[in-house]
Amino acid sequence: MELTVEEKEMLEGKQGRAVQKAMEILVTLGEIYNANKMVKVRSVQISGVSYANLGSPGLDFLRKLSEDGKVRVLTTLNPAGMDLEEWEKLGIPKDFAEKQLEVIDAFKAMGIITTATCTPYLVGNVPHYGDHVAWAESSAVAFANSVIGARTNREGGPSALAAALTGRTPMYGLHLEENRVPEVTVNFEGKLRNIFEFGVLGKAIAEKTKGKIVYIRGIEKASVDELKSFGASLATYAGIGIYHMENITPEAIKYEPPKNNLYLSQDDINSQLDSLRDENVEEIDFVTIGCPHASLEEIIKIADMLQGKKVTKEFWITTSRPIKTIADKVGLTKIIEEAGAKIAADTCCVVAPIKGRFKAMATNSAKACYYAKARNNFKVRIMSFEETVMEALK
Repeated sequence: MELTVEEKEMLEGKQGRAVQKAMEILVTLGEIYNANKMVKVRSVQISGVSYANLGSPGLDFLRKLSEDGKVRVLTTLNPAGMDLEEWEKLGIPKDFAEKQLEVIDAFKAMGIITTATCTPYLVGNVPHYGDHVAWAESSAVAFANSVIGARTNREGGPSALAAALTGRTPMYGLHLEENRVPEVTVNFEGKLRNIFEFGVLGKAIAEKTKGKIVYIRGIEKASVDELKSFGASLATYAGIGIYHMENITPEAIKYEPPKNNLYLSQDDINSQLDSLRDENVEEIDFVTIGCPHASLEEIIKIADMLQGKKVTKEFWITTSRPIKTIADKVGLTKIIEEAGAKIAADTCCVVAPIKGRFKAMATNSAKACYYAKARNNFKVRIMSFEETVMEALK
């Protein structure tokens, strides 16, 4: 791999031990993927933030890097294992909370903005079209590449942190134009009626195309929240970091639709809905919206639906700290919490330590369904946004 003079100095330890370790990680990664050089990145988003995932070895690793490591570009975090300010209201054990806060302190010592969210593009970490970034959260990677037109691979937690400490990442994968070209045209012959059906379509495409980059036709319009849901599902079920949607995503205009065609209809949506609705669910005891993190618009809708009512089940609305701060200031949090629901900032149902606490979960997120079953052994029932809120009121 060809390194600049500055990059060689980093590798030789002339800019500190943490930077040297970071460059060693990046050079090894680049050699594995046959990258011929590094590229400067404009921002980083780091995964592996929950103490449930890191454990003591991960925390020790972060502490050592924080001794002399400082990030060189705008860097934010993925969700933590709890609400960093109001963890008690979520039933998080004190010993877990103490360790989680130590993790956050280690990141903070490196100059990282400790906004813990899977939607960094909603809270200020917003790259421009064509920018190279190093993001780790799979749904955010899909959004950055596809909706924004930035360029990033799906980084692991250590490689993303290494990119933050050096301002570099190896030039391979989706940083290269030739690896962003669509391979299959998906012709959708149906009508998506709700945000959750965008996620269901993502699952259907993932299972049919098995990791290929898709060019999607037949969707007339899509909001940020709908694209957020779609990309999260595609990334979860197929590991796809980029897609193109005709007349909607910015790079679609660069390509002719591939001749390899796939046709999907409303029947495919209905079939996937059945697969995301477990049978023999006696009673839903956990309801959640916000995977990926809820937007301000979604929180406004929830507050409107809960006004003057009381939930009967544990109901989490997970979102970023900046979005919750706005919700606090304009009275949305008060409405939601008076109804008995909880706005949980900084965390989500995927990374919070909730295994064993609940048996059956209702959500509008196909991604959340996947992780609820795989990590927590919950029964799941996917619903529309409105139906999910109503489930909490039953």
